[in-house]
Amino acid sequence: MIYRNKFKQANRIFILLIFILSSLCLSSCAKKEQSNQKNNMKHVKTSMIGASPAKWKMPILIPEGQGEMSKVIGWFTNQQIFYVTNLNQTSNLFLYNLLTGKSKLIYKTENPIVNVQISPSRKYLLIHSSPSSLEGLVTIIDSKGTELLKKKFPSYDLVFEWNPFNESKILVTKFAEDWSFQLFLLDTKMGNTTELNLPQPFIQWIKREEVAYLNWDQNSPSLAAPLIFKELRDEGEKTVFSKVIQFSAYRDMLMNVAVNEKETSMADYSFFDKEKKEMFRFSQPQLKKFSDWLVPFYDYSEQKKQFLTFTPFSSGDADTYTDGFELMRYDLKKGTSDLILGGLDNVPISFSPSGDTALLGNSYEKIIDLNKKEIYDLMKE
Repeated sequence: MIYRNKFKQANRIFILLIFILSSLCLSSCAKKEQSNQKNNMKHVKTSMIGASPAKWKMPILIPEGQGEMSKVIGWFTNQQIFYVTNLNQTSNLFLYNLLTGKSKLIYKTENPIVNVQISPSRKYLLIHSSPSSLEGLVTIIDSKGTELLKKKFPSYDLVFEWNPFNESKILVTKFAEDWSFQLFLLDTKMGNTTELNLPQPFIQWIKREEVAYLNWDQNSPSLAAPLIFKELRDEGEKTVFSKVIQFSAYRDMLMNVAVNEKETSMADYSFFDKEKKEMFRFSQPQLKKFSDWLVPFYDYSEQKKQFLTFTPFSSGDADTYTDGFELMRYDLKKGTSDLILGGLDNVPISFSPSGDTALLGNSYEKIIDLNKKEIYDLMKE
């Protein structure tokens, strides 16, 4: 009986030793795994640092026999962009890798591509092609080129606004030759359209089921208009700001441009959160056109909470202004600004997903490194 108890006690000690050794082994393995993960992260970070725009493969070399460059469309990732080539009456949509210099054919159309819009999540693309001067063909594909929807719109021109809160919904404004318009809600999942009764052609989403627009009075032209919010399922509407020149709605904030009340030669850029609380504001000189104000091109990086825009050196008449523009970057979180470059033209600009670089130019023919403040040619001249 004594020997049996001693045997049981020894057995328990042996099992306890096994458990302790196993725990030590697992702990050691976990530390090695964490060390490997840290090394991998260091490698990824090093690769990202090494992949600066100065080392990118530019300008774009179009694959042989694939037509002539039409334009760059926009960013897919921080090192990949979409571009379009034209060949006779057809167009090709390519994905270009800036690190490798290789192009991948994503989609080919039988008609010339008018424009391509990348969805806010960058998962889908809307291709607007033109079978004739009075017809537009809308094709929705995923980023791999798989066709999801095709729909024709008898029209002279089309304007699109993708819902960032529900990407299966797209606002489509259809213009006739006399610039009269109809507004439709395209449901890409159901494949149908619903006509909307809204007084203005240029609409933006501010919520999943709510839109905003500037309510211009066609009978009494003015330089500013009230900014209206409207629920699509409700007849009512509300005026949020009374005098706005231009606005842009983003997922996390609203920006509007208005004439400075004390100095009309200056424009106020105001930024509001979703509760309409002002987050940041700055003023800059503005240029007047014949019937409205010139609002220079701009873009917003949701990733960095930064705003990029062109600033004229002085106020005056837009038609006679020749002094060029400064490219300014505003940090909405820090409330700071810095000059990127001066002596530039006022041209479209588009932040990369990271906010470290941007496409620049009427055809996005250049790339600018916003940190090193250097510009590179993306297209051959």
